[in-house]
Amino acid sequence: MDSNNMMNTRDCLQRAWNNSMELVRDFEMYSKNIDDSKVSSTFKKMAEEQGMMAHNLRELFNQYDSQQK
Repeated sequence: MDSNNMMNTRDCLQRAWNNSMELVRDFEMYSKNIDDSKVSSTFKKMAEEQGMMAHNLRELFNQYDSQQK
């Protein structure tokens, strides 16, 4: 956070990546613990899609972070 306690670009990217990774874990857990195969497969697909989003956010964070040094 910057001196005004505001989230800067780096903070936003890092937080979004962390939130995305948490959703991946949640969706994976749901897909493994739900008996309904349609719902389970939906959560599995969502975990995979969220994983790609998390990967993209991490790549963007790394690019941004390296430019700021």
